[in-house]
Amino acid sequence: MTILILFATLFLFILLSVPVGISIGLSTIITIYFASDIDLSTIIQKIFSSLDSFAIMAIPFFMFAGLIMGRGGISRRLVDFANSLVGWMVGGLAMVTTVTSMFFAAISGSGPATVAAIGSFMIPEMEKKRYGIGLATGLTAAAGTIGVIIPPSIPFILYGVVGEVSIGDLFIAGILPGIFIGITLMVTSFILIKRKGITKKEDLEVISFKKMLKTGWDAKWSLLTPVIILGGIYGGVFTPTEASVVAVVYGLLIGGFVYKELKWKEIYECTLETLRLMGATLYMIGLSVAFSFLLTVERIPSTIADGIIGFSDNPIIIMLLINVFLLVVGAFVDAVASIVILTPILLPIVMQIGVDPVHFGIILVANLAIGYITPPVGVNLFVSAAVGKTNIETVVRGILPFFIALLISLIFITYMPSLSLLLIGK
Repeated sequence: MTILILFATLFLFILLSVPVGISIGLSTIITIYFASDIDLSTIIQKIFSSLDSFAIMAIPFFMFAGLIMGRGGISRRLVDFANSLVGWMVGGLAMVTTVTSMFFAAISGSGPATVAAIGSFMIPEMEKKRYGIGLATGLTAAAGTIGVIIPPSIPFILYGVVGEVSIGDLFIAGILPGIFIGITLMVTSFILIKRKGITKKEDLEVISFKKMLKTGWDAKWSLLTPVIILGGIYGGVFTPTEASVVAVVYGLLIGGFVYKELKWKEIYECTLETLRLMGATLYMIGLSVAFSFLLTVERIPSTIADGIIGFSDNPIIIMLLINVFLLVVGAFVDAVASIVILTPILLPIVMQIGVDPVHFGIILVANLAIGYITPPVGVNLFVSAAVGKTNIETVVRGILPFFIALLISLIFITYMPSLSLLLIGK
């Protein structure tokens, strides 16, 4: 009865277009009131105690750092460097978009931020070279999913907090899967553009090691960002939360005093945007933790786990079912809410069949990253459409080949644990 009331009310509120965070809180309160002996005051305590977390402080700082670096000239220099590296290839601008997204992912930790920062430069350029607005916006939205895979990653921080998994291990485990996704998107772009004959010989960049060195030197401060952040974490110099503050300070110094493109107006706008994003995120985290507490007390994860394992004891089948479930959830529910709700439900199941918690974190976030480009909630679609000044339908048509490429990448990530665990020595 508890499971029925909890999930029935949750989905009812979501269908009624009640914001997801509020839906989570209302369904938790209603279930406790009608089907549980838990004191309602406990929920208030759980909400506030969940937000009183040192690890969660990393989220607003990484958001702020990503916005600062996007406004401070870092993304443009990364585009120039990526162009010198891969602009000579067939579909060069598509390759540049993907490679730059990989670079920026190691700075921002956010999918939508990656789409906004890179799309503003690359979508107009791809349009000029006859790529078509659908392909240009579709690729940019798909490449933005790398923003939450390559560290630092805000979803990894959330998963680490909720699942009590090492955030440092999650960061390093995301490197190879993120690179693998990037390569898959590049191969897909090459096939599409070669078959359509979009790229003409005169559109290609000439290979120039001199230009590589020059653009690499111009982008040196940008390229040092992930080295400082990740090197400091893995070298034991600072924690992921402290690294987020270092990233903000570094971004302010480079954008304001080295590149001199970051003015007080941009800093003010970035601050307001960070506050707006955190206002929409923190209350959802608090209510989701209260929801997770109810799940744990009522032993709902154990009940669901028994049901899934009773359906099949084959780990391959179980992981396939979980992936399909996560893809559906990611299409309708925000990634933040999904991680906090589903981690306490699914983590015990996958651990029971021998899946490493770090590996599952990569699988979970990779699934939800695909949700960023899946209607109706796919936020990358909306950002890409806005930057490309087109409609969602055009972006969705252009993204279909890349959606398939991401599904193929997900299969490899799921069934090749070494892809995630190799760098952490597991």
